[in-house]
Amino acid sequence: MNFRIGLCTKEQLPEIMEIFNEAIVHSTALYDYKPRTMEFMNEWYTEKQLGNYPIIGLFDSMDLLLGFASYGSFRIRPAYKYTVEHSVYVRVDQRGKGFGSELLKEIIRFAEIQDYHVLIGGIDASNQVSIHIHEKEGFVLNGIIYEAGFKFGRWLDLAFYQRILKTPKNPVGDI
Repeated sequence: MNFRIGLCTKEQLPEIMEIFNEAIVHSTALYDYKPRTMEFMNEWYTEKQLGNYPIIGLFDSMDLLLGFASYGSFRIRPAYKYTVEHSVYVRVDQRGKGFGSELLKEIIRFAEIQDYHVLIGGIDASNQVSIHIHEKEGFVLNGIIYEAGFKFGRWLDLAFYQRILKTPKNPVGDI
């Protein structure tokens, strides 16, 4: 299948919201209960823009959004400035085609360009597909927080995966 990868704009927010909401309602990819609204999505988009965090889309030949990925702040303390937490979502009818891997590779590329040092992924421990994709791209398991979430009448374990990047060349601290 032909596809292109590029940055998402506000025009993609309804498609992003649809992907988010399917994951919220039908999976443990998001430890959330309520579907997102356009008001929420607009605030989310504004926060990404203000933080200079990319929203990367994977589009088909008709420019329909098949999946997206982004990252944001891992923690708010200044010493965490070189660490970001990412997420990757693929439209339910497009899973299993390698799009998650393509988006993850692009997230890594953007993080290196922006001089981040560590990428963190919080993955539901039962999501073997996402875990496999991350391991294939050099992420390693750093730990599991058991029973971190509760959804669909059961406790959910959250696995943290990380990849250390070679950037930045000259990190600066505030000491």
